[in-house]
Amino acid sequence: MTEPTPTPAGWQAVDRYFADTLVGHDPDLEAAVAAQHEAGMPAIEVAPVNAKFLHLLARIAGARRVLEIGTLGGYSTIWLARAVSEGGEVVTIEAEPDNAAVARRSLERAGVAHRVRIEIGRAADVLPRLSGEAPFDLVFIDADKESNTIYLDWAARLGRPGTVIVVDNVARSGKVADAHTTDSQIVGVRAGLEMLGTDPRFDATALQTLDAKGWDGVAVAIVR
Repeated sequence: MTEPTPTPAGWQAVDRYFADTLVGHDPDLEAAVAAQHEAGMPAIEVAPVNAKFLHLLARIAGARRVLEIGTLGGYSTIWLARAVSEGGEVVTIEAEPDNAAVARRSLERAGVAHRVRIEIGRAADVLPRLSGEAPFDLVFIDADKESNTIYLDWAARLGRPGTVIVVDNVARSGKVADAHTTDSQIVGVRAGLEMLGTDPRFDATALQTLDAKGWDGVAVAIVR
């Protein structure tokens, strides 16, 4: 029997089914996305099923300290803050002060603001300031793709053996396989993946995803 060919309508229907069955509806999370859109931010937050995956990874890892690079409107930050135990902390970095203000209001509405510290500034400038703090148990990288190698280097420095690293948006609608691309974002993603594959500090894999956001993927690594 011929297998059906995936289509956007088909995988979006499956994504809605997964989200309805396994994620459900949450007024605080939905309000965070609405606030983000009302503020004019792009609709590039992680899909609900991916956010739940990230949340579960943090819980599986027993994460008490989480680093997020790229806050946007705080949607994924809420998921991560709910994953850390009481007394845990999420440090999230956002380059745009206006975005950070929207995220802070959403975190307060969700009742998790006390677990989150928002650092405002370019991540490449903020990350060195975190040296000397307790190591992070999980790092989520979801910011400008051109800087992925910088973020991965700091994830290893600020982590410990066993720290989980998640890098979002690694398939780029299949364009990541194009070795001749000149698109700076895809070049950055490829450089990050090659770093994960060759740098002895990491052990990693990557998965393609089809969800509400389209064809993309996620890389998951641990620090050796």
